[in-house]
Amino acid sequence: MARKPVASQAASKSCATPATPDVAGGDKGGESSAKRSPVPDDADLAPSFGEAQGEGGETHQIARSDVAALTTQQGIPVADDQNSLRQGERGPTLLEDFHFREKIFHFDHERIPERVVHARGYGAHGFFELTDSLADVSRADIFQRVGERTPAFVRFSTVAGAKGSFDLARDVRGFAVKLYTQEGNWDLVGNNIPVFFIQDALKFPDLVHSVKPAPDREFPQAASAHDNFWDFVSLTPESFHMIMWTMSDRAIPRSFRTMEGFGVHTFRLIDAEGQSTFVKFHWKPKQGLQSVVWNEAVKINGADPDFHRRDLWDAINAGDFPEWELGVQLFDDAFADSFDFDVLDATKLIPEELVPVRIVGRLVLDRVVDNFFAETEQVAFCTQNVPPGVDFSNDPLLQGRNFSYLDTQIKRLGGPNFTHIPINAPKCPMAHFQQDGHMAMRNPRGRANYEPNSWGPTEGGPREDPVRGFSSYAETADGPKQRVRAASFADHYSQARQFFTSQTAIEQKHIGDALVFELSKVERLDIRSRVVSHLLNIDASLAAKVADGLGLSLPDPAAAARPTVTNLPPSDKLSIIKNGPESFKGRKLGILLTNGAEAAMFQALTAAVEAEGAVYEVVAPQIGGVTLSDGSTVAAKHKIDGGPSVLFDAVAILVSAEGAALLSRDAAAKDFVTDAFAHCKFIGIAAEAEAIFAKSGIAEELDEACLPLGRPADAKTFIVACRSLRHWPRELAVDLDAQPVP
Repeated sequence: MARKPVASQAASKSCATPATPDVAGGDKGGESSAKRSPVPDDADLAPSFGEAQGEGGETHQIARSDVAALTTQQGIPVADDQNSLRQGERGPTLLEDFHFREKIFHFDHERIPERVVHARGYGAHGFFELTDSLADVSRADIFQRVGERTPAFVRFSTVAGAKGSFDLARDVRGFAVKLYTQEGNWDLVGNNIPVFFIQDALKFPDLVHSVKPAPDREFPQAASAHDNFWDFVSLTPESFHMIMWTMSDRAIPRSFRTMEGFGVHTFRLIDAEGQSTFVKFHWKPKQGLQSVVWNEAVKINGADPDFHRRDLWDAINAGDFPEWELGVQLFDDAFADSFDFDVLDATKLIPEELVPVRIVGRLVLDRVVDNFFAETEQVAFCTQNVPPGVDFSNDPLLQGRNFSYLDTQIKRLGGPNFTHIPINAPKCPMAHFQQDGHMAMRNPRGRANYEPNSWGPTEGGPREDPVRGFSSYAETADGPKQRVRAASFADHYSQARQFFTSQTAIEQKHIGDALVFELSKVERLDIRSRVVSHLLNIDASLAAKVADGLGLSLPDPAAAARPTVTNLPPSDKLSIIKNGPESFKGRKLGILLTNGAEAAMFQALTAAVEAEGAVYEVVAPQIGGVTLSDGSTVAAKHKIDGGPSVLFDAVAILVSAEGAALLSRDAAAKDFVTDAFAHCKFIGIAAEAEAIFAKSGIAEELDEACLPLGRPADAKTFIVACRSLRHWPRELAVDLDAQPVP
């Protein structure tokens, strides 16, 4: 692929070191910005001198300043902590970058045995089935035979929280797929968001340090709403596309089953002749996209911190197997060169309207693990694990991940033999000369443990296979060794704006609400203001909403390395609401039931739920259950104060007059209906239940999404309405932030 033209090396460097009015005194970028560290205006950088005593007792003059020079652990001063060393501006990352290697090594080894990131995870077994051959663009064995099934293991996770944190944190979700192909394991280690915060792996330790609990106080847990994270982000403009995604409802999915997965990076597919096609990987849920609202997420974490885990476990054990389609965006060098953004930049995506997603397979999860530790906790993913026919691009974040993951697994799992653990072992034949080491379960047989050797087939062991073996794409790399950020990586706001304008009005409101909430937890006013200055480069109305919510005056826009492109067309594929399910299948109805409730109505409702392919759970005043009007008994799944409405996608209130009088005095019952109403859920209401709504203060506000359940025929009408999942106009009517201030 041809290199993007650059103005100069200085211009390239200006993309890497952000300059904002708060930090760099209004510097607009360029060469002078690139040579300065992001430090406050009033920092005195004039060097002074002191004395240090050497090992032999001699005294040395050492230069120092009020701002200490960043060094390696060996004390070597670091000239550039923003960019890893690469061959040419857009070339591969070089192994000789000792600063990057030391930084990543130390970061990888910070925690044991828990993962540093993605510590809280949950996994399941399944299979991948090819539905459309990719033999025309890849020689990978997994893409050759339509209908063939490949065993798979998938681990979903949150990024920031510890292993014991809660499921519904506002966070990126890991979507890591291990495919046990006939030519070795393929680890497609992705997220539920197609872009990332940073462009260069050198910055990954800084990103994660900033979002983790502060080192002096060790809180907050599993949360980005604090000074350190927003300080880092506000000094890293490349993060703001990802910020739009994480402040959207994408960061609080309703279920693992209702979120997309993305490979994030640009990879290559290699055909039998060695020709390359660029590819981006997508997992699209057959269940449709769905998220929760923030107030709901907070309450779910209190009611059931294992909400996502339980949902996946229950669905698989009930035979409602989650399914995703594997899609690929395929494009060539000509498209890459003509695209407005660099395909090697992990903070960018390619809209599906420009490059449609071609569906080539399906992923089905049909078996839970036998033991969580042995499988989910010990599974080791490495982005470097790709089969012949799949290859890497020069994406600097991907290049760094390829280096980091292997080191991480060696540290976590005790040594280089982690592939001896069954969950990590390939299911195809293996043959190599690697031996011994900590916890080796097997060693090669035969006399020779080296290659080349002159022993025969029996004792000489395996030999390399130039035909079937993995070979890298023969890409030419040129240019000087340098620490720069490509000028083609410099547009930080245009796709962030495109994402925002692609959302529906209610989704845009949620992004603004999330930003106000997160920044309200930031104590430093200058950090809040700096974030708003970046938002002004994305959307003025969004920036104004956030500033108003924080009581801030609008600052000047942040200096931008590239001006925002304001006419990128919206992409419907970026909206959750525009890609929701077409049925209530796989969703859960909560039925609040009391003694004496109408039996025929309950039976009609549960039949309609089952016909839809959904499930229901009964909530009652007592866990022992209830007796219906015909004398039949129904067991309860939840006691009313242990089964809040946040656990369900929709609710129905089937009560007798006596039961309604009882529940109208109960705080938990009133919370059940008021939360369901506030969270814009569809509510089925028996006539006798009106007393509960009256006592809860919302009887006069009931709308068209509050449907009567007076006769059995109403049940189907109600369930059909529930297919829309939410009645969003209600939020605009009841949320103070959506109302004009008198």
